[in-house]
Amino acid sequence: MGRVGTALRELRGAQKSAKGVSLYSRFVNRPAGRYLAAGSYALGLTPNQVTLISAAFSFAAVAAVALTGPSWALGLAVWAALAVGFAFDSADGQLARLRGGGSAAGEWLDHVVDAAKLTALHSCVLIAFYRFPEEYGTTADGWLLVPLGFQFAAVVTFFGGLLTEKLKPGPAPGSPAAAPSTLRAVALLPVDYGVFCLVFLLLGGGRLFAWAYAGLGVVAALFLLAFLAKWFRELSAVRR
Repeated sequence: MGRVGTALRELRGAQKSAKGVSLYSRFVNRPAGRYLAAGSYALGLTPNQVTLISAAFSFAAVAAVALTGPSWALGLAVWAALAVGFAFDSADGQLARLRGGGSAAGEWLDHVVDAAKLTALHSCVLIAFYRFPEEYGTTADGWLLVPLGFQFAAVVTFFGGLLTEKLKPGPAPGSPAAAPSTLRAVALLPVDYGVFCLVFLLLGGGRLFAWAYAGLGVVAALFLLAFLAKWFRELSAVRR
């Protein structure tokens, strides 16, 4: 416990900026990841091993959605696995900082797993809508376009945000860090991955899940348009 306690104290002072982070990630996922990172450190795990643990939880949930008919028990299990996987996704970076810094290969692995997770999750919802149309109320072929559209919005948002951060110049040395905006943190809740995972608690509702999922897909598409305009405007001022 002493090793875990020491790791927790060090991690509290080595957190990433909360700027541009939703309330869920800031107050739920990152703290959970901090405890998982401390425990992983005590066990001698590497950041890459933690990334693979995150992938195992996430892809187990994804497979369950595609292979099993909807039920409330399934929804609870899927949400729990996705939430734990997301927390481990935060833990790998925190563990890397605790160990003195990560590697380019580790960052690459983390982003590849994130991209695969996003793509697989929406693909498996599509499979579920196709395999269990009566349970989900998705007998109309148009329903199969919903996961495809949601996947498009999620992947472009992920890639666009990642590329924007790579292309934007970093802050000037010694400049004070910008204070996180509470209003922005609240506004980002609808497109936070952790909040999105909550929709799977409605799997037992069948049609209720389908409509809630579709509603979040519309929100994701609207946010994508706003993000693209914002990122293009910011990068237009960058000279290379």
